[in-house]
Amino acid sequence: MRILRRSLLRVPALTLLGAAPRHRDVFNVKGRFGGWPANHGMWAWGDEFLVGFEAGHFRFNEAASREHSIDYSKPAEHLLARSLDGGETWKTEKPEGLKPPPGVKVAGVPVESDGRPEMDSPGGFDFKGKGFALTARMTSIHVGPSRFYVTKDKGRNWQGPYKLPDFGTPGVAARTDYLVDGAKEMTMFLTAGKSNKKEGRVLCVRTTDGAKTWKMVSWVCPEPEGNDFAIMPSSVRLGSKSILTTIRHRKFIAAWRSDDNGASWKMVGQPVDDTGGGNPPAILKLPSGNLVLTYGFRNAPFSIRARVSADEGKTWSKDIMLRDDGGTWDLGYTRTLPRSDGNLVTVYYFNTSKDSERFIGATIWKP
Repeated sequence: MRILRRSLLRVPALTLLGAAPRHRDVFNVKGRFGGWPANHGMWAWGDEFLVGFEAGHFRFNEAASREHSIDYSKPAEHLLARSLDGGETWKTEKPEGLKPPPGVKVAGVPVESDGRPEMDSPGGFDFKGKGFALTARMTSIHVGPSRFYVTKDKGRNWQGPYKLPDFGTPGVAARTDYLVDGAKEMTMFLTAGKSNKKEGRVLCVRTTDGAKTWKMVSWVCPEPEGNDFAIMPSSVRLGSKSILTTIRHRKFIAAWRSDDNGASWKMVGQPVDDTGGGNPPAILKLPSGNLVLTYGFRNAPFSIRARVSADEGKTWSKDIMLRDDGGTWDLGYTRTLPRSDGNLVTVYYFNTSKDSERFIGATIWKP
């Protein structure tokens, strides 16, 4: 018995699934490529969920080439999917207000858009409004420019696009990662181009006037060397002045902590040492205080995985396998939010064979 106790003490916060995960289709359309929900964002109001993603046309590319199986000769579009029953069923939406500005490329293809040109934000938005959400969008993964849209009615109508500054960087490639700190105060995490205009490096910015103006707070991490990058942050607030940000690198996921509200940062480890070829994290703080991190794994077995931390990200459990039936590496980009019953809803893009459509899926599970 004494040996057993010592063995258990060496196991880091290992969490087991209480029941088998349930998989649901969010967007699965013949001939289409659904992708990259982490770029667009996911929001929840009780058991009402909303997620953004990109929908292009499917064209198989050899998996070994690591090229997405999307037909870049045809235009893609930005869509939303909504669930009113905690992620069990989903319906696709295409709000008029989310159209890109004229001349912007989507999935590398110029799109004909009657959307509004980018404009200066009027500010004064109520970030704590019952139906508020913000989505940040980029023009290029390297040097921007970037824009954002806001909604006051749970994504049915959107205002924007509003300009995001470049903060004196080579350019900002904005995805959606923000923390609401007050009715008019928000901390947002963005990726800027490196000094050589390649991607990328994470910075922390803040508004205190309801998104009228933004100021740079700090660089979260040093500029990565060589062909490495630090991109696609996912962040949680641990306390009034403490923030944990997880960042995608080319092969691993890193975690950085600030205890002075973003003014300075310290690396606290690598929650995932190997993502199988690069995939962004999604981090969530549970009511218990535990942290849950989900990500896509891009080597066999091609999969969606989770890890749990009980000590604010100092150590992490072994992988929890949410699903491992992927057909090729072209998957991941998770976002995870809780349901009212304590289950979690993880949304991602996925495939079940290398020459089949990429679709948006959801897994309902409970750690």
